[in-house]
Amino acid sequence: MELRLLKNKKNIAYTNLVLCILLWASIPVATKKMLLELDSLQILFYSTFFSTLVLGILIIFQKKVNFLKIYTKSQYSMMFLLGFLGNYLYYVFLYGALSKTTASEGFILAYTWPIMVLVLSFIILKDKLTIQKVVGISISFFGIIVITTKGNIATFNLTNFQGDLLALSGAFVFALFSVLGKKYNFDKTISVFIYFLSALIFIIPTVLMFSEIILPSFNVWLWIIYNGVFVNGISYIFWFKALEEGETHIISNLLYLTPFISLIYISIFLDEKILMSAIIGGVVIVMGVSSQYIPLNRNKELDEIDRHYDM
Repeated sequence: MELRLLKNKKNIAYTNLVLCILLWASIPVATKKMLLELDSLQILFYSTFFSTLVLGILIIFQKKVNFLKIYTKSQYSMMFLLGFLGNYLYYVFLYGALSKTTASEGFILAYTWPIMVLVLSFIILKDKLTIQKVVGISISFFGIIVITTKGNIATFNLTNFQGDLLALSGAFVFALFSVLGKKYNFDKTISVFIYFLSALIFIIPTVLMFSEIILPSFNVWLWIIYNGVFVNGISYIFWFKALEEGETHIISNLLYLTPFISLIYISIFLDEKILMSAIIGGVVIVMGVSSQYIPLNRNKELDEIDRHYDM
């Protein structure tokens, strides 16, 4: 019974993760559509506004308004810190990096954050770090390199130190945000609402100081709403629910499927050709993910299953 309950929890966790990946994979398409009329700070402002709005409505719909009273000032301070890290600072770093370095270079460096999640989980959450986990993560990361360099790995060079530093800083910030978000057992809807409220508080003066607020066309509004409500809003609830019940190293590895799925979206909505290197890279990513499920000691695993059923 205990083993079945554990499996059900993991199934729910990975279902949430799949939904999160499908949404996050559409980020390049949504961003490309919005960049036709808006700059990065304007995109962040509008997306954060709609994310905060929809999550506030969700709290009312779920009748969780009274839940806002149960947290202490110190807990709200932590939520605001997490919102500053993962919903404001991360995107400032990410968009800054992509504005200074090449897309492939910034993409690779930004997607080191799942690896940093694994490392920080070892340091902060005391998760067990094994050779199998490290090898699986490394294989998947190599698949990312194959995709983003279009197979020309030998010709890949770092071209902009400032942009690279911003991308790595963003990766570290989001990894820290994810690990701390797993450590603190806040209500998912409430906490994500506070995260975006925090980000909104920070982005308003930022966009007023370094950009301006303009009204885009109707078509761009549709992408803004989609990005704010789903991609940068509800997806975070899926993400933390996945982290809550799933295994960190498997979740970190499965996230590498995100850019591969992005290529499909890009092909459909932006009419860009999918290269053979992308397919090969996707296969390598799947190999890295699959390696996490291969038991190194089959007899030990069977004994553990028998022990659970005997209980």
